[in-house]
Amino acid sequence: MSRLDDALEIVRIDSVSRNETALANVVEQRLRANPSLEVERIGDNVVARTTGHHATRLMVAGHLDTVPGDAQAAVIIDDELRGVGACDMKGSIAVMLELAAEPLARSVEVTWLFYAREEIARSESGLLEIAELRPEFLKADVAILCEPTGGLVEAGCQGTLRVGVELHGARAHTARPYTGINAIHRLASLVAHVARYEPRSVDLDHVTYVEQLQTVSIEGGVAPNVVPDVARCVLNYRVAPDRTENEALAWIVKYLGDFVEPGDSVEVIDWAPSAAPELSNPRLAQLVSLTNAMPRGKLGWTDVATFAQLGVPAANFGAGNPLLAHRSDEFVTRYELDEFANVLRTWLE
Repeated sequence: MSRLDDALEIVRIDSVSRNETALANVVEQRLRANPSLEVERIGDNVVARTTGHHATRLMVAGHLDTVPGDAQAAVIIDDELRGVGACDMKGSIAVMLELAAEPLARSVEVTWLFYAREEIARSESGLLEIAELRPEFLKADVAILCEPTGGLVEAGCQGTLRVGVELHGARAHTARPYTGINAIHRLASLVAHVARYEPRSVDLDHVTYVEQLQTVSIEGGVAPNVVPDVARCVLNYRVAPDRTENEALAWIVKYLGDFVEPGDSVEVIDWAPSAAPELSNPRLAQLVSLTNAMPRGKLGWTDVATFAQLGVPAANFGAGNPLLAHRSDEFVTRYELDEFANVLRTWLE
């Protein structure tokens, strides 16, 4: 069976978030076939480890879940595997399983980590489940997270801050709006201000992070004949690794300025921390060298930030174009899988 055919089998196993059991069963079965691995099942998370006497432990991690879609519609056309999760990140999962099954003697210990529920709220993450129940399994000298990166190293990741903004007005009859204050009209001015935002770029460790600010939801209105006295929106701010949660919130409040008046509110809904690049780490520097490509900053949020919180230097590296993730025409190519496998195998050796 070719590497692309093997990946097709993985893609065709439905594993939308919270429904990873069937795929976790397959992963566990394949890993247990290698007697050199100690395999543990924690819910729908599977951890396999070599347990020799080498001083260095490398971790290779990937999530089993996908966004919603028809897994059975996956197909190979020419040298492309098309289907939900092909790029993010079941192509890389298939390669991880392939390399984990190899009965090779290496000069390092390796942990293979397959975890559930990455594509939904971070509070449900299988990685956090492992951290709570079996934290010893997450100890390593360095980790690779196999998110799609186009075969190069994407360092660190940006944080993501969601804030709710509530603006107030005064109710009135719509026939006499001058007797009230329309909160939606006030909010419209704020949203237009957000739309004029110019992204901030930050250079850290020779890679660039480009921040983004977007309005992602709006609500308001009481009745068709009432001037609304409350309007709300949610903003999503993608934060470079040089800002903390408090610094990011302070910047948003300053940016909104006079559009937010006394009596209005700006409150944090959710925060996922960023991770600084770790490219000075010798193992990650070696990985960059093996890719023969310049690294770049990860513009989205990934569990590299979770590894950073655990004290494990990490970077994103996987097969597939990250711009295809979550799209209806998502795909990964034979060449991308082969290159990813070759680099990862060499790095582990």
